Amino acid sequence: MEENDGITGQFLDAVEFRGVSRRDFLKYCGATAALLGLSELYVPKIAAAIEKASKRPPVVWLNFASDSGCTEALIKATYPGPADLVLDVLSIDYNETIMAAAGKQVDEILANSRKEGGYILVVEGGIPTKKGHGMIGGKEMLDVLKENAGPAVAILAVGSCATSGGVPAASPNPSQIIGVNEALKKLGISKSVVNLDLCPVNVEYLTAVIVNYLLLGKLPELDSYGRPLMFYSQTIHDNCERRAHFDAGRFVETFGSKEESLGYCLYKMGCKGPMTYSACPKVKYNSRISWCIGAGGPCIGCAEPGWTDKFAGFYNRLPGVKIPGLGGVEATADKIGAAAAVVTAAGIAVHAIGSAASGRIGGKDGGEK
Repeated sequence: MEENDGITGQFLDAVEFRGVSRRDFLKYCGATAALLGLSELYVPKIAAAIEKASKRPPVVWLNFASDSGCTEALIKATYPGPADLVLDVLSIDYNETIMAAAGKQVDEILANSRKEGGYILVVEGGIPTKKGHGMIGGKEMLDVLKENAGPAVAILAVGSCATSGGVPAASPNPSQIIGVNEALKKLGISKSVVNLDLCPVNVEYLTAVIVNYLLLGKLPELDSYGRPLMFYSQTIHDNCERRAHFDAGRFVETFGSKEESLGYCLYKMGCKGPMTYSACPKVKYNSRISWCIGAGGPCIGCAEPGWTDKFAGFYNRLPGVKIPGLGGVEATADKIGAAAAVVTAAGIAVHAIGSAASGRIGGKDGGEK
């Protein structure tokens, strides 16, 4: 890449010094462009944005009620994965889990970050609102959020614990844990929050949002739950690699069965994919090697707000699903699968499937949420 593309040779030399070839770096920039829905023409601009980021846009990462799984996901991404590049080019000024400082020095670092302001605030974990149930350095977690949210230029809630409470907020929720957005409203702070649901967060989602902010100077378009539409506009069921088996009525009935070895649909084993919005089938985890369903486990719906209670009984079959393409008909997978199989065998025209299935099932129309 030429310097007139916006990237200095000095920066690319520094990238290579870290063990990342220029080719791999540009390939990464291309993958990020694809995640953002941009053409390859934006690769130089994305690379330039990352170079600009190397001049220390600060990040303050707060850990509240969680198991630090999102931090683990970030630091254990395969090198040169997106997490490593972000860690190399961003100034992670504060993160209790990975920083070397301790004690008084930690407090001073965080105080200095607040004084300087202009940082990206990343929040991991839910916020306990019952007094004494969540303390950091003698302060309530809710108060820690309050004093650090103000100076931030952007707030990212990573993982389902931060977005809506996640596992720690599951019933009966004795600590009265809530998500970041709800906590800010409780505190009277009016700031938009980007919610990156999943348990743990997918680091590629996080990287793409940060690059989007650096590149365009704004946060991505969000859905009604504050999640980037680029990742949460379609259900897992829409793009699942086992979708063809669902449509044909081929399901796994028992783990360890022949049907499982053939990769049949996991709906009957409790898969919540039909009601879970996320790009997991496309982006996957661990450098896009695999994901829950690809590894043989049913989706437990961790990208949906309140999933721990909403989908409790993770191996219990959903009572009904909304099938895209059939007018939002709500019916059991058994009926839909059987109907689809009969329709396919009979060779009935595609436009007739919706009306025929609607007539047999007798469901009500309903759109996407």
